[in-house]
Amino acid sequence: MRLRSFALTILLCASCAWAVPPSACRRAVITGELNAGKGLTQPLGGGLKLWFQPIASGWILRIIPATGPIGQHDYAELATPPYQSVTPLSISTDFSFRAQDAVGWNPRRFRFATTAQDFAQLERVYRDFIAGGTTPSEHAQSALAHEIGKTSEGTFTIVDSRLVPGTADQWRAAAAVASHFETTAHTLAEEPDHTTSPLGRLVWLRFRLEIDLPAGFPADQALHLEPRVCANP
Repeated sequence: MRLRSFALTILLCASCAWAVPPSACRRAVITGELNAGKGLTQPLGGGLKLWFQPIASGWILRIIPATGPIGQHDYAELATPPYQSVTPLSISTDFSFRAQDAVGWNPRRFRFATTAQDFAQLERVYRDFIAGGTTPSEHAQSALAHEIGKTSEGTFTIVDSRLVPGTADQWRAAAAVASHFETTAHTLAEEPDHTTSPLGRLVWLRFRLEIDLPAGFPADQALHLEPRVCANP
C-alpha cells in the first residue's frame, strides 16, 4: 500500500473534530507497564481486546478482536489517521523519532471503533479512500471522516519511563509533537556496552490509558470504569 500524503491525512483527521462524538457514559481506565520486547494485552469486552504489540523499536497500540485471527487492519488504526506515517499509535523510535521524542509525545490521543459492524463500515470507506491514490475524491474523504467521527476516543499517557537517549538531531515531525519530555517522568539509561545510537531505545514505560465506551458497550468486568457526562444524553 502506497504512503498517503501527510498533509492530506492531517486535514482528514482535523475534519473528524467537527463530527459529533458518540454518546459515551463511561470511561475505562487501564494502567500498566511496558517492557522492551514484551507485549501486553487487556480484554475490553464487546469481543475486543487491547494489545500493545512489541516491535524492535517499541510498541504499537492496537485494538483487535478478542479471539480469532488478526486482520490486516485493527480497530484503532483505521480510526486514527494519518496512515502509514507518523501516528500516535506507534510508541516507538519509528519515523526517525528518538527515544526521548517518543516519550515527549505525551499524552497521545487516538480513536477506535467499538463494534465489528462499525469497523466493517470503516474498512469499506477506507478502501474507497485509498483507491484514489494520492488524490482521493472529496466524497471518499468526507465519507471516511464521517465514519471516523462516529468512533470513540482514547488517551494514552506515559506516567514514567526509562530510556537510552538517541544522539541524532531531532526530526522535524518529532519536534511538532514531542513537547513534553522534560515534564514526563523519566530515567536515562545506557546500553550495557556503553555504545550510543542515533535514535536510542525505549526500555520501560508506565502508562495510564483512558478510553471512552459508548452507552451499552458490554465492558469486561476487570475494567476500572469511571462515569462521565454523556456527549449526547
